Amino acid sequence: MMKTTSSGNCALSVPAKNSYRMVVLGASRVGKSSIVSRFLNGRFEDQYTPTIEDFHRKVYNIRGDMYQLDILDTSGNHPFPAMRRLSILTGDVFILVFSLDNRESFDEVKRLQKQILEVKSCLKNKTKEAADLPMVICGNKNDHGEVYRQVPTDEAELLVSGDENCAYFEVSAKKNTNVDEMFYVLFSMAKLPHEMSPALHRKISVQYGDAFHQKSFCMRRVKEMDAYGMISPFARRPSVNSDLKYIKAKVLREGQAREREKCTIQ
Repeated sequence: MMKTTSSGNCALSVPAKNSYRMVVLGASRVGKSSIVSRFLNGRFEDQYTPTIEDFHRKVYNIRGDMYQLDILDTSGNHPFPAMRRLSILTGDVFILVFSLDNRESFDEVKRLQKQILEVKSCLKNKTKEAADLPMVICGNKNDHGEVYRQVPTDEAELLVSGDENCAYFEVSAKKNTNVDEMFYVLFSMAKLPHEMSPALHRKISVQYGDAFHQKSFCMRRVKEMDAYGMISPFARRPSVNSDLKYIKAKVLREGQAREREKCTIQ
């Protein structure tokens, strides 16, 4: 099964097994969108704009294999609990963000971590998946200094202790401190190519998108690199209906597999 991604004039075919969704969660004003912006563009915006829900897509060609990473930057207000639950159900990797100078945002991350584990556990029981749950807990704004800190490092580290698929980082989206390292570890835990990290691939703009699927002048410009990535400028978030169908198919597919196994045993 292939997924087709449109990028400019290019139609890129990505195997479904190489398509992933990263969900970014946390309270309002903790810097979720700033971390996403650093990942996608290497930029930081000083002006704060409340996020309702932003969707981004990045496509990679890594040593000849195509990958797709969808990024869901969620609202800190989560006015629709059912939507947040659906975002969790469809997520493959998670970033939970709090602000080191805001104790309440840390408490929200603890609630989110618990909810993710509960929701994913329920889905795992239905599908009998053995997949791990890669998650990074991110304390942002470590550039504000210790005088403003409200969350001690050792307390935050307790949230990830004993879980090899969960890591803690203190970062600064503003100063770009530890952001690349955080994504490198997250992708490593998810067993994704580490070249998906921001610093480890060549960035290509949409006008060179044909380099992804044919040898052309554009390809010759990047032939020195084994990995490069491109932001899809016109990507749209899959509909709620599509997400629901995806989850339903996942559960039904496993149910049918169990029935076949039962028949074989008999």
